[in-house]
Amino acid sequence: MPGSPRPAPSWALLLRLLALLWPPGLGEACSCAPAHPQQHICHSALVIRAKISSEKVVSASADPADTEKMLRYEIKQIKMFKGFEKVKDVQYIYTPFDSSLCGVKLEANSQKQYLLTGQVLSDGKVFIHLCNYIEPWEDLSLVQRESLNHHYHLNCACQITTCYTVPCTISAPNECLWTDWLLEQKLYGYQAQHYVCMKHADGTCSWYRGHLLLRKEFVDIIQP
Repeated sequence: MPGSPRPAPSWALLLRLLALLWPPGLGEACSCAPAHPQQHICHSALVIRAKISSEKVVSASADPADTEKMLRYEIKQIKMFKGFEKVKDVQYIYTPFDSSLCGVKLEANSQKQYLLTGQVLSDGKVFIHLCNYIEPWEDLSLVQRESLNHHYHLNCACQITTCYTVPCTISAPNECLWTDWLLEQKLYGYQAQHYVCMKHADGTCSWYRGHLLLRKEFVDIIQP
């Protein structure tokens, strides 16, 4: 029926899709397109803060002929930022066992807390992989932690474009240019840690840190 939401895929199907999309002969590696933390939050079905209690290797499906394996992490959910309408409390999260399929390795039985983003599948299971935004909670800046509650969610209509070379120019009024790679040669630099791409009443978007405007360096770098 037109306009009906698409059903969420099963975790076994997602695992097979990851395997099919990874070309043979490229070795044990996982490649992900860069995304600003705000984009990760906007595109994820679930965003939580949690501790990892234990891990266990499980089958990817109930089919005895299926040899694919998954890692199942038992977690203690501390806070949910997104996903209330899909699941109330997360007890387990699943990830591919193989690193070549972007499986995530987390520390279990420790005091470390994580920010976890992922997808909720058709069977209710939470699926994560390395292309999601997964960070130790202690590594997040104050702006990032505060933005998880409101600013990231409220500004998903803004588009964030990664700048790799100069000139790098805006192509739409609701676009923000992400320049961490140009300025610091890394993706999650100062801009990712301390700025939010926020939408204004006129539909335009620009970088803000609380009530502060864009740093001058971000403006200079986009000029031809």
